[in-house]
Amino acid sequence: MSWFRGEDVKMGPLLALVWLVSGFVHGVHGQGVYAPPTVRIVHSGPACSVEEERHNERVYTIREGETLEVLCLVTGHPRPQVRWTKTAGGASERQGESSPHNETLKIENIDRHQGGRYYCKADNGMGSPAIRSIRVDVYFLDDPLITVHQSVGDAKELFYFERTVFLRCVATSNPPVHYTWRRGREVLSQGVDAGVDIYEPFFTQGETKILKLKNLRPQDYANYTCIASVRNVCAIADKSAHFSLNNRTGAHVDVCPTCTRSLLVCLFSPPAPPSIKLLLDDPLVVNPGETVTLVCVASSGTPPPTLHWVRPGGEDLPKRSVMKGGTLTIPTVTVEDGGAYSCVASNNVGNAARKSTNILVRGLRKARFWITPDPYHNDDNIQIGREVKISCQVEATPPEELQFGWLKNGRPLRSSERMVITHTDAEVSPGVTNLDIIDLKFTDFGTYTCVASLRDGGSPEISIDVNISSTTVPPELSVPRGRSHIIAQEGDTVELQCLVSGKPKPIVLWSRLEETPAATPYAADASTQTESYDGVLRLGNVTREMGGTYCCQTSQYNGFNVKPRQALIQLVVQFPPVVEPAFSEVRQALGRAFSLTCRLLRAHPARLLRYEWKLGSRLLTVGQFDDDQDDTHYHVRALNREGYGEYTCDISNEAGAGRCTFLVTGKAYPPELYYDTQGALWQNQPQAYGFKLQWTQMEPSGVDRILAYRLGIRQVGQSRWWEQEITMEGSIHKGELLTYNLTELVKPESYLVRLTPITRYGEGDATERIIAYSPPVNPHLREFQCGFEEEALCLFSQDKSDDFDWTRHSAASRDTKYTPNTGPSADHGGSKQGFYMYIETSRPRLEGDKARLLSPSFNMGSRSGATYCLAFYYHMYGKHIGALNVLLRQKGQTATDASVWSQSGNQGDRWRRAAISIRPTAAFQVVMEGVRGAGIEGDIAIDDVTIEEGECKDPPPNNLRSLAPLCSPCLWWLGITLSLILIGRQR
Repeated sequence: MSWFRGEDVKMGPLLALVWLVSGFVHGVHGQGVYAPPTVRIVHSGPACSVEEERHNERVYTIREGETLEVLCLVTGHPRPQVRWTKTAGGASERQGESSPHNETLKIENIDRHQGGRYYCKADNGMGSPAIRSIRVDVYFLDDPLITVHQSVGDAKELFYFERTVFLRCVATSNPPVHYTWRRGREVLSQGVDAGVDIYEPFFTQGETKILKLKNLRPQDYANYTCIASVRNVCAIADKSAHFSLNNRTGAHVDVCPTCTRSLLVCLFSPPAPPSIKLLLDDPLVVNPGETVTLVCVASSGTPPPTLHWVRPGGEDLPKRSVMKGGTLTIPTVTVEDGGAYSCVASNNVGNAARKSTNILVRGLRKARFWITPDPYHNDDNIQIGREVKISCQVEATPPEELQFGWLKNGRPLRSSERMVITHTDAEVSPGVTNLDIIDLKFTDFGTYTCVASLRDGGSPEISIDVNISSTTVPPELSVPRGRSHIIAQEGDTVELQCLVSGKPKPIVLWSRLEETPAATPYAADASTQTESYDGVLRLGNVTREMGGTYCCQTSQYNGFNVKPRQALIQLVVQFPPVVEPAFSEVRQALGRAFSLTCRLLRAHPARLLRYEWKLGSRLLTVGQFDDDQDDTHYHVRALNREGYGEYTCDISNEAGAGRCTFLVTGKAYPPELYYDTQGALWQNQPQAYGFKLQWTQMEPSGVDRILAYRLGIRQVGQSRWWEQEITMEGSIHKGELLTYNLTELVKPESYLVRLTPITRYGEGDATERIIAYSPPVNPHLREFQCGFEEEALCLFSQDKSDDFDWTRHSAASRDTKYTPNTGPSADHGGSKQGFYMYIETSRPRLEGDKARLLSPSFNMGSRSGATYCLAFYYHMYGKHIGALNVLLRQKGQTATDASVWSQSGNQGDRWRRAAISIRPTAAFQVVMEGVRGAGIEGDIAIDDVTIEEGECKDPPPNNLRSLAPLCSPCLWWLGITLSLILIGRQR
């Protein structure tokens, strides 16, 4: 197929013919191409270092504020879905939810809290999911802070007498910070100066470094600098803080001008921790609406401390409040503003000072009463000649100012032998007053008033009227006839009603009872009780979960203090049947038999259930469920064209119906595009490239035979589509790999490809993918070079069929726990920062385990049979060295591997060069195979791989035995030459 730049250019008939015959291969049968997923994580953004840890996890180090970008490379067919997750402290956080194929994890402006272990999970339903992880270590260094301290055990007089100063330097960092103290330009270290101690407190774990100046001497009055360093990892520069001490102006502390924070404190006397005092009463009692001012002053502290006000528990200060230093002003105070307030003072010397006070806003609230009949008689009624007690309860602030008074029929009432007035303790809240009427007489009937007030005013008084008469009777509770069993449907508004009588009429408490397995069938939760003054509980938009038993009972408040009266109401919430599946797509071929099943999950009522099957609007069958039946089926014996469509099954009861929907279709399933094609993209012309499109068909036998595929292709960024129909001969088998070669694609454009299967039913589901052009590693294969300095490894890849993998590594990032006496100490060029590939032979590797590294595929084009020189450097040092083999893998109907070079055993602690002339006859790859020896001292490394056109020039021998006879004359002439040079120098 030929593609040209611009939308208006049409495809010529000759080029269209080229595309039509561009090649379709209908082959590769069986299940072979279906493969479980594999995962490899590489980084594509900036990183300080990437190291291997414990053989299977990478450690990615990055500086705070930079962009984290790592790529999860997956293989497997069908194409796996990829998910990034982070697990920290047992909590899982999803990353990259935008697409199931989001293989890139990108975090811009990363901060220290985003470090941790990230997991890439790939799943395609074939076997177990593949999971790999990478640990992200975020490096940072905060500005150091110097604080001045006095030892807690030192008395103040002793502190002044000894004139000892403690300077604490603290900085937060990752990795751990290294501290250096300087006096002027002199670096201070422990043990050099008897008047100086430098140490780390036991409990700080390297988070701080203390400089102790003992018995201040003249030379101690100087400028001090604390330098915090992480040794320039991730190019993080050192940071410092300064402290000046002298015997005239005291001392001051600041941080360097380049730091983001600054601290400037002048000390005019020896440093001392702060202390404060409050200039106010505690507690502070105020009236609502007044302005409250809290004043806090520093009584001592060097340097002078800073003051501010806070509320306990992190609660915000009132929005109207104004804070200026140690003064907090709250205008128009309300009851909600009451509570504790704390003044905090700090000066970076010792611990911060804190003092608290309470604001009490006067007020009365929650006034209630109750009547208690004679407790000595088993009777809830008030009777002449017996005792009766009236109680009144009020919450007051402050409680000690609460006072009560009693009136009878509006006149003051005093305590007497028959009218006994008592009060609870003044400091107990809420406050209660009781009026005991002894030997009730007819003349005692009347209205009694309880009056509550605050002694110093500030809040209106509260009055409660209680009528005692022959009509004062205890409550009775009942449910209206026919209302004890309520049936409602979901979404209704329901009123549950209990009739309450009595004088006075009490509050009704509603609660929902929970069924319990104990002997008591129901249990009420007092914490969820709802108060009602008219005896009605209103429930809006009821749901099935709200059904159950509800209890109404009388409260002692505003009524009689007797055993509560209660009644029960049963609420039944009906709901339509819940069924599954709500929707299901069924794909079937013509002439086949199949069944549809609609299952009942739950319903209320669950009796007299009916079902009704339809195809579109056409009724198929109806029926009624048996008592033990929970599903219904519809059978199709032989599907015809009229049988395609939407089937529905409605299961109904009194409350409504639940529906199962089945879409029966003959549409073919989507093709499964194959992403693991080796050498899928090739160069066929200077301005054009080709692409091998491969796919399998999902469930090909699930519908009618695939007759053809419609292939559509358009250039990305344009709207015009080119389409071609690919005819299929015979049936397609599950797992059969299909191939179609796209040619004449214009460099460097990308294309959107759409593939749609076609059956006699019509078009099936389509699949799309982007074909992106990428320049080959070596367009002409005249020279290929790879030093493994980039994460992409010059498109080298790990063989999936070997025992373990090669590892990219550099000596600078080498683990301190590495195995000694094996492996290189630098790359081939002698750089400890340079990278190379090696096999790690430590546990769990076993003798004979193989690791294979595959080069990119090289296409021969018109140069079939040409000669190339493959050269590389290898390092084989250690007493357990196994073998290093080089294989040539050529592509054909089946890939074949041919050995072209091999070396084994200890070759010494140095890099050696190997060069081999190869003559491939088809597209080829180079396979580097490392074989583990008998022990852990057997690391093998390779570096600087090159492939050049032409024969190798003076190739070195393959082993040391052939080297000796060839080089003996060379060594003899070299010895004579050196001797002549030495004789000449002596003369």
